[in-house]
Amino acid sequence: MMLLDPALGALLLVLILRDVFHTLFHPAGQGRLSHLVLSGTWRVARWIGGPTRLAELAGPLGMVAVVSIWSSGVVFGGALVYLPYIDGFMYSTGLSPTARADFLDALYLSLTTTSTLGFGDVVPTEGWLRVVTPLQALVGFSLLTAAVTWVLQVYPALNRRRTLALRLTTLEQASLREALPRADSAMPALLLSELAGQVAQMRVDLTQYAETYYFRSQDSRTSLPAALPYALDLVTAGRSGMRADVRLASGHLARALEDLTDHLGRELLRTTGDVEGVLMAYAHEHGETTILGRGRGPVPDSRN
Repeated sequence: MMLLDPALGALLLVLILRDVFHTLFHPAGQGRLSHLVLSGTWRVARWIGGPTRLAELAGPLGMVAVVSIWSSGVVFGGALVYLPYIDGFMYSTGLSPTARADFLDALYLSLTTTSTLGFGDVVPTEGWLRVVTPLQALVGFSLLTAAVTWVLQVYPALNRRRTLALRLTTLEQASLREALPRADSAMPALLLSELAGQVAQMRVDLTQYAETYYFRSQDSRTSLPAALPYALDLVTAGRSGMRADVRLASGHLARALEDLTDHLGRELLRTTGDVEGVLMAYAHEHGETTILGRGRGPVPDSRN
């Protein structure tokens, strides 16, 4: 039992640190624990409040829950490591010996060490403990830095997503689809190529920052699930354009959409289907009624 608690504590610390690394620093993945917490928060929020109310808070609440679990795991893991060796610490003379409890003392020590408060009323006397406690304080400080880094990474990605959605919405209002077949300048091709680049950026963002999927926009004009079907309208219209550069740019946009929806369906929606079907499932999952893509014919597949 004396060795079991430290082993479990060390294992818990390793699992937490591994999840932090995969969530924040791994280029193509999300920690399993953070994924379960975020997706679970999203499902519970949609089940309780429907797709348009509490779901808007699911992303932020999920991130808070993940950081809380990370912090709690480090504190509890450290407490299990210290528990069998609590006699290796010296207590301040102002503390009452009768009020001590080994587990509570270990938990208190781990909490103050992780938070880097270090009150000094309980200090290690054994050599290895004098090394371990500063290391835990370093982990606690790194965890705080990681949480701030996470926020700084996620919100720029959300801004890029909202910018793309708003751009698609304004292009729909400007009737770009109707202008593409008879376009006689290079401007439409440039617009389609830029949209393809932004769609590709969304694919990268959803790979590196998968947690952004669980953020729902309050404004339908900046909602990517609502706006993306219009990009399919542009593909259809551009394929029938008179200019070769417009047709080429339409194919570029089509391929970017295929890559994005392949990732959405496989990794986040857990569904299969064509580009249009995945985008409709994406919109439904976020409680969006897409009006941009109505009245559209079949969407060409750029792989054909």
